[in-house]
Amino acid sequence: MSSLEQVRFSALELAPVRDDGNARQALHNALALARHVEALGFERLWVAEHHNMDGIASSATAVLIGYLAAGTERIRLGSGGIMLPNHAPLVIAEQFGTLEALYPGRIDLGLGRAPGTDQFTARALRRDRLGSADDFPADVEELQALLGPRQAQQQVIAMPGVGSQVPIWLLGSSLFSAQLAAAKGLPYAFASHFAPRFMHDAIRLYRENFQPSAVLDKPYVMLGVPLLAADSDERAEYLATSAYQRILALVRGQSLLLRPPVKSMQGLWLPHEQDAVGGFLGMALIGGPEKIRARLEILLEQTGADELIFTCDFYETTDRHRAFEIIAGLRR
Repeated sequence: MSSLEQVRFSALELAPVRDDGNARQALHNALALARHVEALGFERLWVAEHHNMDGIASSATAVLIGYLAAGTERIRLGSGGIMLPNHAPLVIAEQFGTLEALYPGRIDLGLGRAPGTDQFTARALRRDRLGSADDFPADVEELQALLGPRQAQQQVIAMPGVGSQVPIWLLGSSLFSAQLAAAKGLPYAFASHFAPRFMHDAIRLYRENFQPSAVLDKPYVMLGVPLLAADSDERAEYLATSAYQRILALVRGQSLLLRPPVKSMQGLWLPHEQDAVGGFLGMALIGGPEKIRARLEILLEQTGADELIFTCDFYETTDRHRAFEIIAGLRR
């Protein structure tokens, strides 16, 4: 069973764009966060692939990882994740092989089986062949082969990439990827930061069916957690309204630009929308340090997670940094 002293802490960054900002500012803020959590002793920082969303600047995921790796020294950088239906495995192998060649031992490749966008954007991303979630197991296998040692008679190699053995993680918000990660003996990250409903079932399925592999001898579980921590419960509840507004906009299909906090959400959402936002944030840590600690200890007791990856949708960079300082301080 994991404890606060044993569990690893990491960060998930979507490079959020503020309503008064731009992509350049968001990307610079992402580097500032990477440096900040590196100094706090975090294990890794991942960036997520999203497309056709005005409030998220991490669409060119591999490019952003290179920028973050160049500006940091130790922390692992990776994708949380690359949405494999959008890409040919060879392209991803070359991109991440290049990153591994430049920053050896610091690159992770997290893979998702959803397109991470709407069908029109998915078609625009991969015009010649619209990828399907059904192709995911075969695409993962192809990617493993491209990043593995060169084989006799192998006709296509990834250069860079071949022989790099970039660590592959499978990501998911349902049971499919849990089962595939177990069968392949790969580490598994569950997207409980936005889809907590199947978390316990997915963890159980993964652990019960895990097959040891050359890369992992026992199951390894990472969980996504929304982090909305501040120096007091009242301050955290106020700052969290930026996250509430962002998810409400997602539910409504509106702009995802990050908005400043408000005194109250009353009048901004309907009851069913409030319920939807609450379901999305079912795993959120909201409050001051003591409230966060209590919630965190319950989470670890219930899941035995090996690693937690936190994402924070606060409006001000200083408040985001403070939230990560608070969570890091609890482990000390």
